[in-house]
Amino acid sequence: MKALILVAGYAIRLYPLTKERPKPLLPVCGKPIMEYILEKLEKLDQIDEILVVTNHKFVDKFNGWLDSIKSEKEIRVIDDGTTSNDDKLGSIGDINFAIRAENLNCDLLVVAGDNLFSFELGSFLDFARTVKPSASIGVYDVGDTEAAKKYGILELDEAKRIVSFEEKPQSPATTLISICLYYFSKETLGLISEYLEAGNNPDAPGYYIDWLYQRVPTYGFVFCGSWYDIGDIASYHQASIDYEKGVEFEEQ
Repeated sequence: MKALILVAGYAIRLYPLTKERPKPLLPVCGKPIMEYILEKLEKLDQIDEILVVTNHKFVDKFNGWLDSIKSEKEIRVIDDGTTSNDDKLGSIGDINFAIRAENLNCDLLVVAGDNLFSFELGSFLDFARTVKPSASIGVYDVGDTEAAKKYGILELDEAKRIVSFEEKPQSPATTLISICLYYFSKETLGLISEYLEAGNNPDAPGYYIDWLYQRVPTYGFVFCGSWYDIGDIASYHQASIDYEKGVEFEEQ
């Protein structure tokens, strides 16, 4: 099983912080965001390799970072060849690029390189593997309908299967949101190219989940703990402040 970290965005909403440095390498409490994610993946025995898909502008930055760390797992950086926000492949486009470039034919865990979270991933993997062949996504309760408007919201049945999904609704029916954490069994990987070939949105991953759950069983695993989507300077500063207080060690 492989893990794929998505770090190919250009983070223009964080300029000037990210004009010459990729967002996942911004420090939080003295450590790059990327390393918090790597620490979570390192604990997963099921993962035998970690792939990092980035763009051509920042590929040297990530290779330099990779040279500076120690890992018990093999980590490789993949260059998607894009150079600006105008020609980026988008999140789903980059997942598809990695699948094709690496000829992947295995279960795949996908995580965004700009998310900070206190929870561990082992229970998520255990759950996802019990309902395969299918897809599973990470779910978080933001507890506020106004905040939920910024994300893809969903409803789950008693078996935790997604029964409704809506990207950035004006009137959210729930406060359960999809976070960029996905488990795709190998049987579902080919659906990503099918989605893209139909001309669907290659960037906002929620649109893919909305499309996917209507075609194959797709499940949601609700996480507890702290979670930060580092989307702008305000959220970055808030995460930095909270991590200085030790929020990453909160009880699950």
